[in-house]
Amino acid sequence: MEKRKKRIINGITGASGTAYAIDLVKQLQKDPEVETHGVISSWAKQNLKIESSLSLHELENLFDYFYSANNMGAKIASGSYLVDAMVVVPASMKTVSAIAYGFGDNLIARAADVVLKEQKKLIVVPRETPLSTIHLENLTKLSKMAVQIIPPIPAFYTQPQTIEDLVSHQTMKLLDALGIDNQLDQRWEGNEHHDR
Repeated sequence: MEKRKKRIINGITGASGTAYAIDLVKQLQKDPEVETHGVISSWAKQNLKIESSLSLHELENLFDYFYSANNMGAKIASGSYLVDAMVVVPASMKTVSAIAYGFGDNLIARAADVVLKEQKKLIVVPRETPLSTIHLENLTKLSKMAVQIIPPIPAFYTQPQTIEDLVSHQTMKLLDALGIDNQLDQRWEGNEHHDR
């Protein structure tokens, strides 16, 4: 029997940071062992117009499989359809709240709920600042459920020169968390100039 590809769901929500989602799916598409499933919320579609030159059609075509956020009958809405991981990037605080409280009112929240109940890897990339106590409590609740919280915080030891450099470093972190080998950015190798 042929070994199936690693199935990864990408949920893109209405927080700022569409570039992170686009870069991640482009990198995932380069891996022949990965199968991508995409869902884009209605507000994420609006952000795409503001933050990217990519059209909605072009973004949808980056995925192997794409679903409407309103399609609660999609295969990724069921635990009997085997997936390996899900990344919500960028993650709005509304979506974080919906996942934390099991309020599966759209396919992104429902798919995340399924990933949680099936005890698969769920990664959330929250995009909000400052964070209120409500936001922190919801993120803490998810963390206690083994959800990996990876906010897009830039690393300056790599001396980034462009926005793309900053985005690439975040994608490296997400691929690392998904267990996908990559060398997208410079990794910390220690500081050779240390006191003796």
